[in-house]
Amino acid sequence: MGYFEEICNSPSQLYHFALPLCPSSSWLCKYYAAELQHGPKVVKGLEAEWGICSRTVSLGLYTQGLSYWNNNIAVGSLNGNIIILDAITGSRKAILSGHPNQVICLTFSLDGKSLVSGSDDKTVKLWDVQTGGLIKTFHGHTKAVLSVSISAECTMIASGSFDKTICLWDIQTQECLCIIKQQGHIDSVIFSPTDPQHIISISHNKVWKWDVNGHQIPPTYTGAYIAFSPDSTQFALCNEEVVTVQSSDSEEIVAEFHVTNAAEYCCFSPDGRLVAAAADKTAYVWDVTSPDPHLVETFVHTVEITGLVFSSPSSLISVSMDSSLKFWKVGTLSTDPVTTDPGSNLPTLSRIRSVSLQANAGIAISCDKEGIVKTWDISTGLCKASFQTPADRYSCRDIQLIDGRLITVWYSNDKIHIWDISNGEFLQTVDAPLSGLWNLRISGDGSKVFCLTTESIQAWSICTGKLVGEVKLELEMRWYLDPLQTDSSRIWVQLEDSSIQGWDFGISGSPPIQLFDVSITRPLLDLIGDAFWKTNNPYWIKDTVTGKEVFQLSGRYAQPCAIQWDGQYLVAGYESGEVVIFYFHHVSAQ
Repeated sequence: MGYFEEICNSPSQLYHFALPLCPSSSWLCKYYAAELQHGPKVVKGLEAEWGICSRTVSLGLYTQGLSYWNNNIAVGSLNGNIIILDAITGSRKAILSGHPNQVICLTFSLDGKSLVSGSDDKTVKLWDVQTGGLIKTFHGHTKAVLSVSISAECTMIASGSFDKTICLWDIQTQECLCIIKQQGHIDSVIFSPTDPQHIISISHNKVWKWDVNGHQIPPTYTGAYIAFSPDSTQFALCNEEVVTVQSSDSEEIVAEFHVTNAAEYCCFSPDGRLVAAAADKTAYVWDVTSPDPHLVETFVHTVEITGLVFSSPSSLISVSMDSSLKFWKVGTLSTDPVTTDPGSNLPTLSRIRSVSLQANAGIAISCDKEGIVKTWDISTGLCKASFQTPADRYSCRDIQLIDGRLITVWYSNDKIHIWDISNGEFLQTVDAPLSGLWNLRISGDGSKVFCLTTESIQAWSICTGKLVGEVKLELEMRWYLDPLQTDSSRIWVQLEDSSIQGWDFGISGSPPIQLFDVSITRPLLDLIGDAFWKTNNPYWIKDTVTGKEVFQLSGRYAQPCAIQWDGQYLVAGYESGEVVIFYFHHVSAQ
């Protein structure tokens, strides 16, 4: 959200100025036009909030140079610092200080452990990404270093300078192995991904190839920037107002695109499907794998773009002379935020596997199939934090905030895995061969993990990893079994026949005690639609006990993958990777 601070300072202005100016086809406009007075408050929890630019990060200084590796973004700044940011949240993770003058260029090593930077101070520096420490400094250029590259084996560094030379450095000895002189300053230099003994340079709008001994390898190309596809079978070449995609083997032109200004940067998406190029203040994105290569979208900064990189098949990051870093979502031009169409080839975020509500802390928590856990502000829908966990992508799982720590559990390979997200470490790995596991839930105090199967409910101690209780369920089959509520020792569930049953697992050494006369004094809400994948049928929020329809959603919705209701908030996670939070201030017990 590019104007989050302004919105927070003047929220009432949204109703007078922002809403009337919404596109008439937008979900927000349709929703408020029909339901502003009577419906629940709906917050869309997605990194790509409403609109194409999901986030703008102000860096405060002129920036140049941009590199990405595994959710880490590195940006060079005018004061000589290197800023490391989280590619998911946009928050600053570290600042590397050591260059006295402007950092012009930088690149991560292939394994992401090292970062190489070049500066106006005429030096090249090698950094340890994990510690942020300076490893080595390479001296030898007589003018500013404009481009750097590190070999795939992390044994050599190539640097190009305004002094019209390319230097090849031995990382271990810091010795300059070779100096290649050219007629003009070196705009770009990279190690060839198709041959580690070759380097490619760009000078005076010409693309040159050299071996590591300084011998030129013909032919040369006309171009100002070159980028290779992830599998190295293709390369994109910027040549004035034309961007071509060519085969690395035959050099045959696969696609050709035209832009309105000279293109200076280009890159491929990680899946090789898209190519992006920056020309002045506009970034263009093309689909190059379809039978008819075509423009997908354009993104515009206020001033010239100085760096461009994909962080995922559907996420593009750009840095500009306006001192801002922008996160763009590619393929999000749908007017309905959580519509999922299995026939669509648009890229999506990773499927949500589980959601959790922590209303007292003001957050909802989600975990996707890649094991990424995110916390969302339930008032704004903005992502507060993001964590990578080792959770198996196909496993059942749960996440809870326990005593200020994020704890997640998942089940795979006949084991319950309990992981402390805050510290990034396992608390327990429990051998528990469960048959027909349906769901997992952490107790409210974090002492137990409840495992719900088609035959029983089991409680396992997080502290000892021991089974502390089990209830056999005398049902042949049930399609729905999800915890309504848990606390330190008790769990309540709703069965297929809509009945509610509860048990107390809190008496040590004794079997669980069934709780009779169970009554729920609030509606039990769920998202229910007429068909699983249909996007043109209405979706209702219903009370699953009474069957009463509480609210019909405006716009088109898909079936959620995960859902949780706490009596006030309803959070749903989707196949598309989106999270939607509903606040039912007007719903009361029936």
